[in-house]
Amino acid sequence: MKVEVKIKLFGMSHALVERDLDKVEDKFKLDLERDVIEDKDEVYYPQFTQHFRQEAAEMGKHYELFYCLEKSIRRLIADALEGAHGENWWDTTVPEDIKKNVKDNIQREIDSGVTLRSEEEIDFTNFGELGEIVRKNWNSFPMFSSQKAFSKIMTSLNTLRGPIAHCCLLAEDEVVRLKLAVKDWFRLME
Repeated sequence: MKVEVKIKLFGMSHALVERDLDKVEDKFKLDLERDVIEDKDEVYYPQFTQHFRQEAAEMGKHYELFYCLEKSIRRLIADALEGAHGENWWDTTVPEDIKKNVKDNIQREIDSGVTLRSEEEIDFTNFGELGEIVRKNWNSFPMFSSQKAFSKIMTSLNTLRGPIAHCCLLAEDEVVRLKLAVKDWFRLME
């Protein structure tokens, strides 16, 4: 047997063993600690219960998905408004109450002595405010097929964001709902 074939067979058998071990971990609610993550805190992390570490691992994939989605929504809004209204889009298109809230959020971080999360004001808005910015500037977003659908999807995403952002386990139905809401988001831009 050729070396290339042996290597492929080894890789395939390794993948099958990993899949079977995943099933065992899921079935028996175990963590066999097969994932080596070098950045994990070695002092504090091991002190948390196995149950919390398992929930964190499960929720991590939902957090990553929502993180990417929310960052891309923020970027899409900023790019669309800058393209339609120029560099001063924030000053000319964002409702005053949102600008005030953002200013307060920035000041709160400054007063706390922490590193500011961003240099862009849009990163200090909450998720609901993002939807409001789009609705107030609807004509600047031709990529969206329906304002009613946009509002419905943003409301659904905002509801699903709560447990993800506040360290609560997503119920099985809500995991399905999250996947559908993300799918709806991308369909909205077709």
